[in-house]
Amino acid sequence: QVQLVESGGGLVQAGGSLRLSCAASGFTFSRSAMGWFRQPPGKEREVVATLTWSGSSTRYANSVKGRFTISRDNAKNTVYLQMNSLKPEDTAVYYCAAATFNYGLLSRSDDFGSWGQGTQVTVSS
Repeated sequence: QVQLVESGGGLVQAGGSLRLSCAASGFTFSRSAMGWFRQPPGKEREVVATLTWSGSSTRYANSVKGRFTISRDNAKNTVYLQMNSLKPEDTAVYYCAAATFNYGLLSRSDDFGSWGQGTQVTVSS
């Protein structure tokens, strides 16, 4: 059974940093593409960042380029999202997603078949 458990969300002031973690289990993590998505209040879910099974290739939304970094540790079955220089518009529920046995660099939520429960990130101005 695939499980994705996010942690690390919280309340932070604008300009601050947070590091999200997503612990994965129940599937072959090292052979799976991973991603972070977010859903701001009253808006649709959007891609934040994705990376390939090895972590050698990454993709970012324009709104977070240069501020956020996605990475993974296949030995720990964990994917991370380091968020720096946070802005109030980064406020959202952040979701971890997995595309099992997928070696590509994905970009759409439809590409991912498994999702975590989400973690709230609130950035105050």
